[in-house]
Amino acid sequence: MTDSNLAEETLSRTPLYPLHLELNARMVPFSGWEMPVQYSGISQEHHAVRQQTGMFDISHMGKFVLSGANLIDQLQKLVPSDLSPLQPGEAQYTVLLNPAAGIVDDLIIYFQGEVKGEQKITTIVNAATTDKDKDWLLSHLDMSRVEFQDLSLNKALIAVQGATAVQSLQAFVQEDLFAIKRFGHLEGTVLGKPGFLARTGYTGEDGFEVMVDPDVAESLWRSLLQSGVVPCGLGARDTLRLEAAMALYGQDINDSTTPLEAGLSWLVHLDRKGDFIGRSRLEQQKQTGVDRRLVGLQMAGRNIARHDYPVLHNGEKVGIVTSGTLSQTLGYPVALAYVTTALSKLGQILEVEIRGKPYSATVVKRPFYKSPHF
Repeated sequence: MTDSNLAEETLSRTPLYPLHLELNARMVPFSGWEMPVQYSGISQEHHAVRQQTGMFDISHMGKFVLSGANLIDQLQKLVPSDLSPLQPGEAQYTVLLNPAAGIVDDLIIYFQGEVKGEQKITTIVNAATTDKDKDWLLSHLDMSRVEFQDLSLNKALIAVQGATAVQSLQAFVQEDLFAIKRFGHLEGTVLGKPGFLARTGYTGEDGFEVMVDPDVAESLWRSLLQSGVVPCGLGARDTLRLEAAMALYGQDINDSTTPLEAGLSWLVHLDRKGDFIGRSRLEQQKQTGVDRRLVGLQMAGRNIARHDYPVLHNGEKVGIVTSGTLSQTLGYPVALAYVTTALSKLGQILEVEIRGKPYSATVVKRPFYKSPHF
């Protein structure tokens, strides 16, 4: 048995894996999982989300449910965002920070309300960091006052995203989805069974992420497919999120990047909350400024900047590309890159080294694409 065969055998599979094979999806290893990268093709799947509705199996992501007294207050110490304004049914995108204000992971905190003094939170985390996040939370929360449920392997998760996503999903959900605001969520009824539905996503389009039991997920996937919703893989998910300039953990943000460097200053509420892990480093960066910033780049011609390509100015290396692709919607290549702060202004002309040759790139506003649908 070769090492590659052994690696394939140890990959985890989501509950929807057999359905992906039925659709002849191209399967690839991703964060320890065997996942569909494409079905009909990345371009077709990308445009389906921008113009109609696509669905993604994201069951590989981590799913935690926490409950306890003063849970929000405990979580406040782990993130730079002020969670105190959250009302039941509201959510906050934020980041867990280490003492150097490096990003442990980015996540969404869904506040589900309080019953008999117990606050309930659902949070969805990245697949590659599920174990790391779980350990981080367990070691930094007062577990004598918190109940922690890891539902990562017990629940399936489907993202229904696109210009017509809400009406596509509504046919199979009892509650009025149109009444849910962006980043709103509820415990509802999917095909007559309990489910958690959140109006969030990772594509830059409207839509919902639906967490249900595996058998319900299979029925929902088949029902959506029959109604004309297009199955989409990791390839389109990446091109869609990059057009919307959404950070990918492990590429655009990681343990050594701070939210102020990564263009996530809107998540940092220094004036609204007390102490939290990483606060002193962020205060320092706020006062002295950051040495580098994550910027958007528009490449000249059809030259595609890829992860880890050097960014140059006057022949000198001044940064590094973190993500890049040909924008399917806009028709030209775009990228995210860290560059020295002095060269991060809109309109700055830089170069990206591609296979040993420099190609022109311009710093442009993010996101590259903004949906007209919501």
